[in-house]
Amino acid sequence: MPLEKTPRTRCPWAGDKPHMIHYHDREWGRRVHDDRRLFEMLLLEGAQAGLTWDTILRRREGYRKAFDGFDPAKVATFTAVRKKQLLGNPGIIRNRLKIDAAVTNAQAFLAVQKEFGSFDRYVWQFIGGKPKLNHRKTMADVPATSPESDALSKDLKKRGFRFVGSTIVYAFMQAVGMVDDHVNGCFAKTRAKSRTPSVS
Repeated sequence: MPLEKTPRTRCPWAGDKPHMIHYHDREWGRRVHDDRRLFEMLLLEGAQAGLTWDTILRRREGYRKAFDGFDPAKVATFTAVRKKQLLGNPGIIRNRLKIDAAVTNAQAFLAVQKEFGSFDRYVWQFIGGKPKLNHRKTMADVPATSPESDALSKDLKKRGFRFVGSTIVYAFMQAVGMVDDHVNGCFAKTRAKSRTPSVS
């Protein structure tokens, strides 16, 4: 990543690590309506439980390879043998419960697609189809959950999803642009709603 001629003002959590800055600038808070990308972020946010986003982001490509490009139809078919192999994969978080949950969630994800036509249509209904634009002065003002994440979490659990507590779900909602929590003054605040993110 080339050095910036004029430093930008960003959300403090982006820090000074290039991969975190790239994620903040190019993805976080931008609207996502592609089902495979939504599944990717749901899987990664679940993997983050108890860890930091930096830890997961460093392993993103490892997850992409291990989970067949985040294709829910393929992940849903993972056998006990495949899951055991994943426990030996250093490119991901080797946690049995999280690996099991990824497969269970893929199966539940497919069921939602079948019922609603797409996961996108299902998940965005929880905020009325439009991103919720918040005005946070500092990161201390950003909550860990919201009434919307509570409702989505409850419904996901009812449908068999795991590692979808309200805190994880709120982080997912922030990541895919359902909620814009870029702090006031962040250069990405006005750009967050502009387009579907690029991960190049």
